[in-house]
Amino acid sequence: MFFSLLLATLLISVAVSFTVARLFKGSIEHILDRVLSDSIYHAWVRYLMFAIYVVGISNGVRIWDLERYISPGVSSRVPQEPLVLTSERWVLEVYRTMIGTLQGIAWLLLVFFVFALIAFVIVRIGEMKYRSKREQQGAERA
Repeated sequence: MFFSLLLATLLISVAVSFTVARLFKGSIEHILDRVLSDSIYHAWVRYLMFAIYVVGISNGVRIWDLERYISPGVSSRVPQEPLVLTSERWVLEVYRTMIGTLQGIAWLLLVFFVFALIAFVIVRIGEMKYRSKREQQGAERA
């Protein structure tokens, strides 16, 4: 039963990560294309997609929580038996897997978008300075 739960949480976290990666891939590509405006942005998009999968799966499949189903609990007073996988626990673990996956990816994307916003502002300031220099040079020629 434990292996079924482990496989189910893995498949659910992969499916959730895949869905989120597909939803955000276009936005990520546009942002990185605008900020980097070079052929290197393809590599960054691939890396970020990889990071979405790694973070999503690692936050969705919580091995340390699943160990409760195979290892007895540690308590100084009373020895505890491993938890029994009931249908209620299955539902709870599936829910925890989906929420954990989404929560991890949400933090990753939040950090990415904050840094992307900072980079976008820096790029815009650079473009404005370049444009004002060109306008000044054009005015001097005339």
